[in-house]
Amino acid sequence: MSTGWIITIVVIVVITAILAVLYFLGKKAQKKQNEQQALMEENKQTVSMLIIDKKRMKMKDSGLPQIVIDQTPKLMRGSKLPIVKAKVGPQIVSLVSDEKIFDSIPVKKEVKATVSGIYILGVKGLHGKVQAAPAKKKGWFKRTLEKAQEKAGAKPVK
Repeated sequence: MSTGWIITIVVIVVITAILAVLYFLGKKAQKKQNEQQALMEENKQTVSMLIIDKKRMKMKDSGLPQIVIDQTPKLMRGSKLPIVKAKVGPQIVSLVSDEKIFDSIPVKKEVKATVSGIYILGVKGLHGKVQAAPAKKKGWFKRTLEKAQEKAGAKPVK
């Protein structure tokens, strides 16, 4: 055998080992996430609140309790989270929103929110409906592609 074949076989074995490790780590992470989701579903409650403000901000600037910040892994502390400032009863609190519903949370409106601890799982409008998330603006590439397809007579891609 030539050295080229030996190198190829070694590379294939290493890649296979890496993929196997990633598969099992992903499976373990998925199981952990499912357990956490079940725990949040078990502890959720509906609360009426007035949304004051919402933004994506770093955890240390968010106004969350210091215990929460201390329990967060160091790598996660620098990432931006969807933070909602709301008045719940007489208190003004900072809550972390689910990324899926963050854009649909109305500002300066009263809502009924499904909350688990400091995490907002869902929102319903108290007076009227909650607006759906606004459509994202199309980028330059998408607009140009659609114009080219219109000129060619094809259906635009969405």
